[in-house]
Amino acid sequence: MKTTTRSKVPMDPMRKTALIAGIFYLVTFVSIPTLALYHGPLNNHQFVLHAGSNAGLLWGAFLELVVALAGIGTAVTLFPVVKRQNEAVALGFVTTRLIEGAMIFVGVLSILSIVALRHDMAGASGANAAALVTTATALAAVYKWTMLLGQTLMPALNALLLGTLLYRSRLVPRILPTLGLVGAPILITSVIVGLFRIDHPITVLAGIGTLPIAVWEFSLGVWLVVKGFNSSPAISTPDRSADIQSELEPAFV
Repeated sequence: MKTTTRSKVPMDPMRKTALIAGIFYLVTFVSIPTLALYHGPLNNHQFVLHAGSNAGLLWGAFLELVVALAGIGTAVTLFPVVKRQNEAVALGFVTTRLIEGAMIFVGVLSILSIVALRHDMAGASGANAAALVTTATALAAVYKWTMLLGQTLMPALNALLLGTLLYRSRLVPRILPTLGLVGAPILITSVIVGLFRIDHPITVLAGIGTLPIAVWEFSLGVWLVVKGFNSSPAISTPDRSADIQSELEPAFV
């Protein structure tokens, strides 16, 4: 009996790029539980004076580190594709993602510092207790400002830059980047307002602007995983920058 073996067809490189980028985008949503995990410690600074489990803070910090790395992964993965539309804007997208990741790391350091204070100084009293609460308050404030600038402003700038590239190139349905382009100005406005509201930097505008940005990033991740990139001159036309450079070199020899 004659048997035939079928060789596995390798995945198209662009499809693989879309799949990886989509997975990275979906992974960035694992930090949602941190809203609950951080609520008590960041709003009750007496927290550091009492012994107890720090598991919630540590898990929150871990999830945020994953988000920071996944966010950078989205930019690194998409850059070779979107730079064919506009390299300067694509570099801007990568840069804002890197800044976002760096700000998240600073916020995580603040959380871990609060954990260390609680571990080493729990049970302090008198002047030591007052100094401990003051330090914890300062660290919580650092975290809240990194949240405003890193996880509110940067995603809005990301949406403007990447949304523009994807909208023009039609690599995905235009309704997806439109969500980001609509939410970004609202979110940026909320950050500007928040900068002048020291008592409560996260404003109602931030909540309104966050929703379309969140939907944009989640739907983009799902689309890239399920469908990949649409046919577009942005990916069907090869990048000839190297060829052009080699053609020009003889003229200067």
